[in-house]
Amino acid sequence: MIRALDAGRDGLDAVVRALERPPESVDAKIRAAVEAIVAAVKARGDDAIIEYTARFDRFPAGSIAALRIDPGDLAAAESAISDELRAALGYAADRIGRYHAAALPKSWRITDEHGSVLGQEVRALDRIGIYVPGGRAAYPSTVLMTAIPARVAGVREIVLVTPPDADGRVAPAVLAAARVAGVTEGYRIGGAQAIAALAYGTATIRRVDKIVGPGNIYVALAKRQVFGDVGIDMVAGPSEVLVIADRSANADWVAADLLAQAEHDPMARAILVTDAPDLVKATRAALARQLAALPREAIAAEALRAHGALVRVADLDQAVEVANRLAPEHLELFVEAPEAWLPRVRHAGAIFVGSHTPEVVGDYVAGPNHVLPTGGTARFSSPLSTDDFVTRSSVIAMSPRGLEEARPHLRALTAVEGLQGHALAAELRASTSS
Repeated sequence: MIRALDAGRDGLDAVVRALERPPESVDAKIRAAVEAIVAAVKARGDDAIIEYTARFDRFPAGSIAALRIDPGDLAAAESAISDELRAALGYAADRIGRYHAAALPKSWRITDEHGSVLGQEVRALDRIGIYVPGGRAAYPSTVLMTAIPARVAGVREIVLVTPPDADGRVAPAVLAAARVAGVTEGYRIGGAQAIAALAYGTATIRRVDKIVGPGNIYVALAKRQVFGDVGIDMVAGPSEVLVIADRSANADWVAADLLAQAEHDPMARAILVTDAPDLVKATRAALARQLAALPREAIAAEALRAHGALVRVADLDQAVEVANRLAPEHLELFVEAPEAWLPRVRHAGAIFVGSHTPEVVGDYVAGPNHVLPTGGTARFSSPLSTDDFVTRSSVIAMSPRGLEEARPHLRALTAVEGLQGHALAAELRASTSS
């Protein structure tokens, strides 16, 4: 069902190599299809959107007006959902908002010894697009996680795109979440065509400054293609969790956390790394018991078989080293005194500290974002945050004394680079102020 690896037997390097996800090879036909879709939307705008929505989502819209999500749709959806769900959306939205407000980047200034002022101005983006997967499933949590940080950052226009079902409907939970999160505009559009519409605009849909949110391979490739013409958050791959556990861990809890990740899709990766041999055996047995009762048993079983692992290491030092080299999307520290190990973690998208912090709370209600770097990219990238919805401008205000002190250094540096005009710009000011 799930493979077992042993760092003592196989060596740490061999275990890491076995767990690394190789670079994803993309079918050339899919890549060509995405390029054609993006090109068609750039060239034909609304007409191409209508055509692709009918072809891929099987909804014959007939016009862009039929694809627009009106504010009344959001209000009606919020009224239609259950009181329980409405309360859950409000609870999650409050926590997400508070967390991202605390992390909001700020403008600042410093003044040097000559009275020159240096600093930074932070400004919100004007208009962003959020992509929320849909069609056969509903992801209101992704609406909250993408729209709320943008709203907190001060973005004025938040545009939702999400694919409809064959009847042109979007799940009420998604629309209700959009209202709670502060979405200002929405369209029943999915796939690469939605990304292209956001990136380049059409007669009806104005282009955005940045596109965020997860999606399938068509969405991921489209985001990669339009990057540079528009900003993107990241190109995310299949989801993953790595659980570091010791002998204090509850095997049933560990198994449940692994399955919670594995049920996402057959490409999901769920890994236990432990120095406790008995926990490996107990977790394997717990996985078998819990898997049999899981509605998405087939999906989870395939994910465990193809991408899961129970890894035995000599000690927790080795366990943390495995985690740092894999840089997982989600990392659980399911050990005694987990705070003591936290400073040792160098690379992870989100870190879940202690036995009462299952990864699932991060997916929905903890507050930090669930849009996270995957596939080892946590080595150089970070979770979606308010940072993604602002720009920073440097601020420089030189005093006469400051410019005079800098002048000889400017002269030396511009000379070595052969830029006499640069030097003259400072020299003229010096001669004027003397």
